[in-house]
Amino acid sequence: MAGVRVVELAGIGPGPFAAMLLADLGADVVRVDRPGGPGLGLDPAHDLTNRNKRSVLVDLKSGAGPGAVLDLAARADILIEGYRPGVAERLGIGPQPCLARNPRLVYGRMTGWGQQGPLAATAGHDIGYIAVTGVLGMTGPADGPPAAPANLLGDYAGGSLYLVAGVLAALHHARAHGEGQVVDAAIVDGVAHLATMIHAMRAAGAWHDRREANLLDGGAPFYGVYRTSDGGHMAVGALEERFYAQFAATLGLTAQESALRADPARWPELRAAVAARFGARTRDEWTALFDGTDACTAPVLSLGEAPLHPHLAARGTFADADGAVQPAPAPRFSATPTTLRRPPAPPGAHTAQVARDWDVPALNGAG
Repeated sequence: MAGVRVVELAGIGPGPFAAMLLADLGADVVRVDRPGGPGLGLDPAHDLTNRNKRSVLVDLKSGAGPGAVLDLAARADILIEGYRPGVAERLGIGPQPCLARNPRLVYGRMTGWGQQGPLAATAGHDIGYIAVTGVLGMTGPADGPPAAPANLLGDYAGGSLYLVAGVLAALHHARAHGEGQVVDAAIVDGVAHLATMIHAMRAAGAWHDRREANLLDGGAPFYGVYRTSDGGHMAVGALEERFYAQFAATLGLTAQESALRADPARWPELRAAVAARFGARTRDEWTALFDGTDACTAPVLSLGEAPLHPHLAARGTFADADGAVQPAPAPRFSATPTTLRRPPAPPGAHTAQVARDWDVPALNGAG
């Protein structure tokens, strides 16, 4: 994406991650930070979502602030903001003035509830968005509450990734037709869309609307997580018959135990047999036994352990850049490989540089 200019109006969560992804892909991303925030109490030097970006400092409540942002929008291909509906308009940097200055601009809006609807103006967080879509209700054990999957499923999968897909599609349209537009990326829409296959299975009678009662939610004893003797865990995904056969053989199930797969009524017996086998060895011992097989079984690693996994290390899935171990840019390209070009940008660090490169002198007096 070299040559693509992106303006990111500073926020937290899915907007910055989406802008980071565009920056990782080579876009020139300028983050417009405002004095005193926003933030999560994290030292900006450690906020990896600000990597590969440049930062300018703009006080949007000052006389010169909105004009400086409009000057940036006039020179940009994409703008990303994550305010509540109406806030950008009140600040004078909403879609109407931005598109008036630059009719080819793609104006990306990242929210939880979307720009319209009864809840559009209300506060929210990832866990609430995935709750109302029915997706949170699929997680966790049948005899306990749903399990919160950090904020990966809503903020980033249903939010950031859909925003990126949307602005890239709109950029393609703008370059083909000379027409910019607004992209309304709502986490509730994205998360609901992620569950398309589950809805299809439910419509076909192949998915029950309750936890641990289905093939992919821990209901099947050959798709789940088991505790090992040292308190670790192994993840099993031996869905296909041929992979299950190798799993059963490596685990040491008897022929009679292995055959219980064919009768869902006896799955509790199979689960107990699998749990007993895993409980007899440590996680590392099972990892060594399953290594290199097609049994679809893997150790459950911590965030700190993941970069040391031999496969991830060989691929360079994680990178050590500027003293911080971090996920490397993804996906990978054969002709235009991605790079970690610069560390997280401190607020305002590049104001003068961007004012020169983008020819926006007003930046120097807008902070």
